[in-house]
Amino acid sequence: MRRPRDYDAEMKLLADKAKALQDRKLRELGQLVTTTGADSLGVDVLAGVLVNAAATTDMVQKEEWRTAGTAFFLRGKHAPAGTAKDGKGRAADAGSAASVAGAAGAG
Repeated sequence: MRRPRDYDAEMKLLADKAKALQDRKLRELGQLVTTTGADSLGVDVLAGVLVNAAATTDMVQKEEWRTAGTAFFLRGKHAPAGTAKDGKGRAADAGSAASVAGAAGAG
């Protein structure tokens, strides 16, 4: 004879997994803001950039943001070992922070 399923336990497990995924998403978003240098922007400026990026319907602009975001992540993986430690390149990353932050909101 089969055991009856415990739907309550399954629902709790799924809710716990969803909460863990949401927490992870928020943590990674915070890390992205810090890594791109966007944390130097004011909260109102950053929110404005994200709102405009989310509202844009210009597919060409979104593709440019996606390309810039991809380049940012590839630059981090393939950067020479000394680059991250000495802080060189941070100004370039901060300069494209609005584009990358916009890409995160447009996604």
